[in-house]
Amino acid sequence: MQVTKVESVTKTKFRVEIDEEFAFVLYKGELKRFGIAEEAEITGEVYEKIYNEVVLKRAKLRALHLLTDMARTEKELKEKLRLNQYPEDIIETAMDYVRSFGYLNDDKYAESYIESRKSSKSKKEICAALLKKGVSLEQIDLAFEVCYEKEGESEAIRRLIVKRRIDITQADEGEIYKLYGYLARKGFHYEEVRKVIEEMSG
Repeated sequence: MQVTKVESVTKTKFRVEIDEEFAFVLYKGELKRFGIAEEAEITGEVYEKIYNEVVLKRAKLRALHLLTDMARTEKELKEKLRLNQYPEDIIETAMDYVRSFGYLNDDKYAESYIESRKSSKSKKEICAALLKKGVSLEQIDLAFEVCYEKEGESEAIRRLIVKRRIDITQADEGEIYKLYGYLARKGFHYEEVRKVIEEMSG
């Protein structure tokens, strides 16, 4: 195997191509340690050593750090590791590693996300945000079943009305109309909004 390109990513990190294909990113000291330089030949043994003992180990630690820093979906973690320029097979292995500890679980992530937002956002808003994060519609539906009590969305509507400091008992027709429009844009269904407004009207 021949090192065909060593390209600077930062002052200390370098992107290495072997046989004209991207292999991995190494630090300056690691290039020296393993004799990596353009046109240098490397053995399969050296390649495996770099792959397993350096790059894979670093990717696993990076994945753990990213999940310790904040909860993430599988899609979000994968995107972060790609930004760090880890090869795809390394990324998959690192993700399997953190999955084995239960640190990466989109089902649990969806439930936690819904629980923290269900009192202030509509199901539609929450669903759209989770889909964007790479959680499947099936997983989202199951998480809603687990997290949402029947009155869950009603409570969110109530909170938003209170937050806007609208006294339903004193509001005129124009204010009520604007309120319907605001809550509709938030993704709440007309019937649910009507029911809450009627309840709050006393």
